[in-house]
Amino acid sequence: MKVDGIFPQQVGDTGNDGHAGITVVVCSSCRDETGSDARPRAGEVLGDATRLAAQDSNINVRQIECLGNCKRRLSAAILRDGSWSYVFGDLTPESGPDLITGAKLFATSTDGILPWRGRPDSLKRGLVARIPPLDLLKDNS
Repeated sequence: MKVDGIFPQQVGDTGNDGHAGITVVVCSSCRDETGSDARPRAGEVLGDATRLAAQDSNINVRQIECLGNCKRRLSAAILRDGSWSYVFGDLTPESGPDLITGAKLFATSTDGILPWRGRPDSLKRGLVARIPPLDLLKDNS
């Protein structure tokens, strides 16, 4: 089953370098600050930079058509199986390494929360939302 352009089997990774289950989702339709429709769009460039920065890791990088965060321009999300999910905006086409640094930091978290300390500035300033894991929302009564 496909959900918003992501196949569930792509979300988790079975690698063994400590980054398993981490996925960075980049909005490929985001435009630059001028709003240009020129191709490649800034979001596509960010996706490529993120994929390049993720080489030699088990971090999945996926591009999706729209994250619906257009007012904050270039957007991405960092997801981890069974943990909180994070959405970021106000990124630049060069923010790929920051996203991967954040993803690696998230992989070290023992409580399922992306640590503030060590997070790149673009991920501190650009935080749009933190979304709880579905298991946390389940009614246990």
